[in-house]
Amino acid sequence: MEPLASPSQQRRFLLLLLLFAAAALDGPAPVARAGLPGSWELLVADAGIASMHTAVTRFNTVVLLDRTNIGPSRLRLPHGRRCRRDPRGAAFKRDCYAHSAVLDLATNRIRPLTILTDTWCSSGQFLPDGSLLQTGGDLDGVRKIRRFAPCDPAGDCDWVELDRVELSNGRWYGTNQILPDGSVIVVGGRAANTVEYYPPREGGAVFFPFLADAGDKQMDNLYPYVHLLPDGHLFVFANDRAVSFDHKLARVVRQYPPLEGGPRNYPSAGSSMMLALDGAHDTAVIVVCGGAPYGAFIERNTDSPARGSCGRIVATAAEPSWEMEDMPFGRIMGDMVMLPTGEALIINGAQAGTQGFELASDPCLFPVLYRPDQPAGLRFMTLNPSTIPRLYHSTANLLPDGRVLIAGSNPHYFYKFNAEFPTELRIEAFSPEYLSPDRANLRPALDEIPATVRYGEAFDVYVSVTLPVVGIVEVNLNSAPFATHSFSQGQRLVKLAVTGAVPDGNGRYRIGCTAPPSTVVAPPGYYMAFAVNQGVPSVARWVQLIA
Repeated sequence: MEPLASPSQQRRFLLLLLLFAAAALDGPAPVARAGLPGSWELLVADAGIASMHTAVTRFNTVVLLDRTNIGPSRLRLPHGRRCRRDPRGAAFKRDCYAHSAVLDLATNRIRPLTILTDTWCSSGQFLPDGSLLQTGGDLDGVRKIRRFAPCDPAGDCDWVELDRVELSNGRWYGTNQILPDGSVIVVGGRAANTVEYYPPREGGAVFFPFLADAGDKQMDNLYPYVHLLPDGHLFVFANDRAVSFDHKLARVVRQYPPLEGGPRNYPSAGSSMMLALDGAHDTAVIVVCGGAPYGAFIERNTDSPARGSCGRIVATAAEPSWEMEDMPFGRIMGDMVMLPTGEALIINGAQAGTQGFELASDPCLFPVLYRPDQPAGLRFMTLNPSTIPRLYHSTANLLPDGRVLIAGSNPHYFYKFNAEFPTELRIEAFSPEYLSPDRANLRPALDEIPATVRYGEAFDVYVSVTLPVVGIVEVNLNSAPFATHSFSQGQRLVKLAVTGAVPDGNGRYRIGCTAPPSTVVAPPGYYMAFAVNQGVPSVARWVQLIA
C-alpha cells in the first residue's frame, strides 16, 4: 500500500490544482489569476545571488546582500577586484565570487559588490546621510561594522568595512533601529542579550534582561521586533512578550501583556509592523502576525501547521491590550510591507514548518492585503498568487513606483538548484491593485516637492492628475527599511498634515503640507514621498528630513 501524503503535500497539491484551474480560465498572462487583485512581473531572471538582506536606496537602486562562506554564487567579481580570503572558509580559502550586488531599477541591471567578511543573518539601517549601516554576521563578520554609501547607477560605490571601530558584542540575528538623534541602536543577537549603539557610546554594550528572559530552549528571542514609538521609547517584542524601552537610560519603562498564540520571533518565524502615524502622530499601533508552534524548530518538524493569528495593540494607550484576529492562511516567514496608502502587504513564506535550513514546506503563494481601517474580521484580502515559492531567506521591499520587490529564498546551507525548493535567484515585482490600468486616471504625478525639509516646516507640493481631484490628496513619507528574516528594520510610514488640493490649471494642483513635528515621529534621513489620490499613489520623490 502506498504511503499517504503528508498534510503539507496534500495542501500543496490542492493549491497547484487551483492555480492550474485559474491559469486555464485566465490564459497565460500572469495578471489577476482567478480574478484576484494584483499582478506579478519578472524583473531579473538570474541575479547571480539570493538576497537574504535587501534595501532600496535614494538613487533608486537596490542593495542585494547574501552571506559569504557558502561556496560559489552565480555572479563573479570583476577582474582585478579584491577577492575574499578566509583560512577557515567552508568552501573557499580565496573567494572571487560576489555575495552582494546592486540592482538598477531603471534598467534591471546587476552590478557586483565586494563583501570581505561574513554577513550571514546580519542587520542594517540607513543613516541620516543616506548611507547604509550594516552590522554583524557570523564568524569573521560577527563584530564587523560596514557602510555602503549609495551612488548614481553609473557610479562604482562599494561596501566599506570599517577597521577602526567594531561592535562591542558579536551580533548574529540582531536588529537595528535608527533613533531620533540619527544614531542607531543594535538590539540582541544570538548569545547577545544586550544593546549597543552606533556611533559607539561610552561603556559599550548594555545588558538587556528582557531579552534573556524572553529566550527559551529554541531561542525565540532572535531578530527582536523593534519599533520607535512617537513618545521616543522603543517597542521591543521577543518571543510572545513586549516592553517599552528607554534607550537613553537603557531601562524598561513599561511591560505589555503577553501575546497569545506562542512564540513569534526567530526561529518561530512571525513578523511585525507599526501602522502609519497620522493625525497628531502620537498614537502607535503595532501588529504581530504568524509564527510556528513552539517545538517545531527543536523537533525539525517541517509539517507543523503555521499559525494564522495576528495580535494588534495600541502601544501608546494608557491600558494597552492585544486585539486578536486571523489571517486567511497560517504563515511563517511572511514579510510585512507598509504601502504608501497605509495598507500593508503580507507576502512570502510557508504554511508549515519553521525557520531554518530545509525546515519549511507548503509555500504560501498568496499575498494578503491588510486594511487597518476596516473592522476586525474584514481587514484581510487575498491577492493574486505567485508561482515562485519564497521560503527561508526571502525579502520584500517597497519601491519608489509603488511596486513591491520580491527577492531571495535559499532554504539550503549552500546554493542548491536541484531541490523541491531550490535556491532562488529570480527577482520579481508585485503590483498592488492600486497600480491596475483601470486606476491610471486617478494616479497623481508628484511634480514638485522640496528636496530637503525641516521638522515642522510648512511647504507646498504640486501634483497633476488626469481626472479632477475629489477629496483630500495625501502626502505620505515611507522610510526605506532593511529587510531580512521576515522583518523590515526601520520601516515607517508618516502621513503629513495637508490642506485641500487647490487647482493650479491644466490638471495641476497645489497642496499645502506640514513636515513631521519632531525626530521621534520621523527620524532624520531620506524618505520616499508619495502623493496618494483616492488610494492610488504617485511615483515617489526622495525627500531628506533634517533638523
